[in-house]
Amino acid sequence: MKATLHVLLLQITFITFAQSAKILGIFHGYSGSHQHLGNKILLELAARGHQVTAIVQRKFAPKTANENYQPIMIEYDSYLKSKCVTTNDPLFHCSLSTNLYKSAERGLLDTISSTAGTGLVWTELFFNQTSVQNLLKSNQEFDMVILEEFLNDAFKGFCNFYTAHCVSVSVVGPSRFTNLQMGNPLNPSYMPEILSRYSSEMSFFQRLVNTFSIFFGVINFYWSILPKHNEILQKNFPGSPPITELFYRTSLMLLNSHVSVSSPVPLVPNMIEIGGFHLNTPKELPRDLQNYLDEAENGVIYFSMGSNLRGNDVEESKRNAIIKVFSQLKQRVLWKWENDTIPGQPDNVKLGKWLPQQDILGHPNIKLFVTHGGLLSIIETIYHGVPIVGIPIFGDQEMNMAVVEADGYGKLLRFSALTEETFRKALTEVLNNDKYKENAIRRSRIMHDQPMKPLDRAMFWIEYVLRHEGAPHLRTGALNLNWFQVLCLDVLTVIILIVIAFIFSAYCIITVVSRGYLKKQIKIKKR
Repeated sequence: MKATLHVLLLQITFITFAQSAKILGIFHGYSGSHQHLGNKILLELAARGHQVTAIVQRKFAPKTANENYQPIMIEYDSYLKSKCVTTNDPLFHCSLSTNLYKSAERGLLDTISSTAGTGLVWTELFFNQTSVQNLLKSNQEFDMVILEEFLNDAFKGFCNFYTAHCVSVSVVGPSRFTNLQMGNPLNPSYMPEILSRYSSEMSFFQRLVNTFSIFFGVINFYWSILPKHNEILQKNFPGSPPITELFYRTSLMLLNSHVSVSSPVPLVPNMIEIGGFHLNTPKELPRDLQNYLDEAENGVIYFSMGSNLRGNDVEESKRNAIIKVFSQLKQRVLWKWENDTIPGQPDNVKLGKWLPQQDILGHPNIKLFVTHGGLLSIIETIYHGVPIVGIPIFGDQEMNMAVVEADGYGKLLRFSALTEETFRKALTEVLNNDKYKENAIRRSRIMHDQPMKPLDRAMFWIEYVLRHEGAPHLRTGALNLNWFQVLCLDVLTVIILIVIAFIFSAYCIITVVSRGYLKKQIKIKKR
């Protein structure tokens, strides 16, 4: 009886602790999509009774009040305008008006090195925020730190500073950014470089390029980028262990991926896929949009290049090609556009400065989504079983669309190849070939067929880490080994030496025996 009571009290203690932990959440990315992902997790934790402090951009701060949610505001725009951070990367130029479509012109190695460099820019911007420095100077304590995993390696210092369990949330799926620090396999033969244009199905030449690209990315990170992150770390957390040591203290890595939209790969126990956790229950559309979609006898094409890419930045020849193709279609077109009108706007095109994308994709009259290939857009599209034409521009978008094309529910059209002819061909192919819709529906069924909702899965594992004091039992033994031990290079070296020694010994024995035999034969002949 006493033993049973003891176990019951212990369980109650675990549950109470898990329900009332003090959590610091940091989602620092400039993109609204990253902030949206962070808000989804942190608000759910607050709703479950945790005391959440969230560092968030003011313009993306949740409008819903929650007594368990305390935001700490940061403002990148005002800081950039006042300090004008100079960088060669068009994504983060101090003018804030650079044409992001120029990113599509870059080569792979340039993209890899510059992407890592922009992470340094945003990390510096983050720590230069007065609100962040005030937090570090305060006496607040936290049981857990939840970090956005996105080019911000110096942020691992928060976990050590607060002696808190460290949970990372990757806004993409498994990649070299996540696998190296978690001890997860990174095999270039079937794991594409996240900034490449490959899926898991690669030819020999593509595997060759992919291997070199991943190798270049790893070397560039450890030799060039990581030392600079360590400088930022020591500046803001003096005396902190190096980042490589802090990497291995990460208790849990949540991945924004799922086999319905991502290539299946092996994962260590503390890497959990939660792709689709940001999805909401469909809401009623505004009356004008509802009528526009309902009355479309031939269906509707939804066209959006995301929140970061501005339609005004598309060069005129490509914009005119898009408009001309749309004007020749029997379908209606719903186009996310920053202005009220567009030059040469066809009668079958309706513009919107902001559109409720998830709710639109859920309408039965949506026949096709023309997108930039962002991961959230693809997840939302597949959730509703809609085929895709993707025009990737930067980041992981090319790889995402390569996976889409390999899985048969969309077509990839590179921005550099976009003309009236190629755009019409891509749209016609997907609209008129039933296989794209069928494959999209098949993938949608896979996404829906899960034992629990992705957000609930995220909550379970976050609270699991709290209940089990960081859950060190989930860590792979690879984290205790050097890289050459993980690759068994030391074992292979010994085996090779043994083989060489055996061959050499055999050679010596054969040589000695042969010489003795020859001498004996010579003596016999002399007799």
